[in-house]
Amino acid sequence: MRRIGHEARKRPIWIFILAVIIIGVIGTIAYVMITHPVSIVKETEWAIGIYRGDSYSNLFQAPGIKNPVLRGSDVTDVRAEFIADPFMVQAGDKWYMFFEVMNSLSSRGEIGCAVSQDGLHWKYLRTVLKEPFHLSYPYVFEWEDQFYMIPESAGANSIRLYRAENFPYSWTFVSDLIKGPYCDTSVFYTDKTWWMLTCSQPKTNDELRLFFADGLTGPWTEHPASPVVRGDPSKARLGGRILVVEGGIIRFAQDDRRTYGKKVREFVITEISKTKYSEREYPGNPILSAQGKGWNRHGMHHLDAHEITRGNWIAVVDGYKKKLVLKIEY
Repeated sequence: MRRIGHEARKRPIWIFILAVIIIGVIGTIAYVMITHPVSIVKETEWAIGIYRGDSYSNLFQAPGIKNPVLRGSDVTDVRAEFIADPFMVQAGDKWYMFFEVMNSLSSRGEIGCAVSQDGLHWKYLRTVLKEPFHLSYPYVFEWEDQFYMIPESAGANSIRLYRAENFPYSWTFVSDLIKGPYCDTSVFYTDKTWWMLTCSQPKTNDELRLFFADGLTGPWTEHPASPVVRGDPSKARLGGRILVVEGGIIRFAQDDRRTYGKKVREFVITEISKTKYSEREYPGNPILSAQGKGWNRHGMHHLDAHEITRGNWIAVVDGYKKKLVLKIEY
């Protein structure tokens, strides 16, 4: 009886302490909300996943891969609002992925890097390129035993080319390829010619221009058929690496018709020369779209596909979900 009475006397003390803590927390929140502007905002959380498939047109979330493989919280050297626009390349026995890191403190995109032994499981390394202007869409590729990158740099009013000096960590500016506020630029080489596709209307996402050059650094000449897409946000802004494969030249586009980054569509370039250009839409479009739940429930807008062995493809993709966040202005 004495033991029961002792516990009964102790219980109100803990209840009192807990009540004080709760009241203190509620009071602090109330004070902050009264003395600072508070709003509920809808934030878009982008993340990166890995898909597999038997072709670049048939990609899916494969068993054994827990997506997303990378998200903003994996970034350790800056405070990342989100990550997006992934590209990957193989160097030696490792895969390296480059992507936009949205620095929430500077409100500018920087280029981050991750590494993988198998292309499926990834470890964040660090930020490898930042400028006093926004960077995203780090189109990385290898040419003549050198790695190059063309990130989106519309804030610098130019399309800028970088070369790796200490891959993957150090990148040196080479030259401005074209002046102007272009975004999401992709290049490819075929028929002894360099070709460049780039969106020239980054606010409306509805115009795609074509350029060509004899060398990577130019000079670049606008194609007589350019713009090859005009007034159509469903197919003008590129959504990943251009593929030169047996089936032809394949480009991917964001479908921004109703809202930004909802899905990805595929187009086959059927003819390209210094005087002509034509393409047709893949009948199975879209090849990537919102999944309705999970990390990519509201949209997908980018992919970079690589053939590992014949009929065995791996692709790095991105997707997003929207969430309501209580924002306090200090």
